[in-house]
Amino acid sequence: MDLRKLPKIELHLHLDCSLSYEAVRRLSPGVTEAEYAREYVAPAKCTNLADFLSRAPKGFLLMQSAASLEVVVADMFEQLRADGVIYAEIRFAPLLHLEGGLSASDVVRIVERATRDAIAATGVEARLILCTLRHFTAEQSMTTAKLAAEFRGSLVTAIDLAADEAGFPLDAHAAAFEFALSENICRTAHAGEACGPASVWETLERLKPTRIGHGTRSYEDPALVEHLKREGIHLELCPSANVQIIPSIESWTEHPIDRLYRAGVRLNANTDSRMLTPTTLTAEYEGLHKHFGWGMSEFLRTNLMAIDAAFCDEATKTELRKKLEIGFGGSRELGSTLT
Repeated sequence: MDLRKLPKIELHLHLDCSLSYEAVRRLSPGVTEAEYAREYVAPAKCTNLADFLSRAPKGFLLMQSAASLEVVVADMFEQLRADGVIYAEIRFAPLLHLEGGLSASDVVRIVERATRDAIAATGVEARLILCTLRHFTAEQSMTTAKLAAEFRGSLVTAIDLAADEAGFPLDAHAAAFEFALSENICRTAHAGEACGPASVWETLERLKPTRIGHGTRSYEDPALVEHLKREGIHLELCPSANVQIIPSIESWTEHPIDRLYRAGVRLNANTDSRMLTPTTLTAEYEGLHKHFGWGMSEFLRTNLMAIDAAFCDEATKTELRKKLEIGFGGSRELGSTLT
């Protein structure tokens, strides 16, 4: 089974934390490969999420002009193409890219245009998610939500809440998500990564997302697992990143993705950040095959779940299912409805 050639869906991918060494070298020619590995890539085992995120500014500080944003988007799509990804939802925080004089609208417009060009060049379909961050103010979060409304009808399809889950409460972000809900803007939010099940419960209750970024520690609360199943909440799990960040998950064999899948929770595997966590979706699949015995059935079913949960139109979903059917050899499961 050549996992690299399997068609894959990626729902959780941070643009500004996924710069390859080649992209960094283009934007900052003096950076050596050793320096990239030391300063841009997070440690194999971090103290916590804040420790993991401490390297993130190395990426987004290089992305402060139209030209640099275009370089990073093109680099991202080359990574996706080489990885067998046929559809990706790429998230980024527009307010992190204003130091060179761009406005937030400029940033979104540039990334959206570059994404359209990259889709045409690589054949990888994609949509964009705008992130607000835990440490942002209520005004900054609302600005991000209103940007998603401003770019309605473009490749921008959703908002997300990311960053240090343990360090900052949800209070500053509830109004932005209420606005997004009122405007029929799709919503996902990070939870259950730096904190336990209570964080997932609170995020679901206050922000009302249809997906949870990570949600890894949901398995600690059987009632939450049942709620996720009953409500069809999709978990965007990122195994390598979770092992890297979550102290209670010391190795791949302790990751709950297989337990959650067998319990009937909707989910898929993702990379999260290909710079901070030097991985590919192919490598994640290899880990799932090695440690949990996942094969064609599990990969197909979780990719179908990902398409069902994707923030794109039904016509695009139909085309993606056709590509899965071809890539997975016409499996009968494609003809069934996931319930």
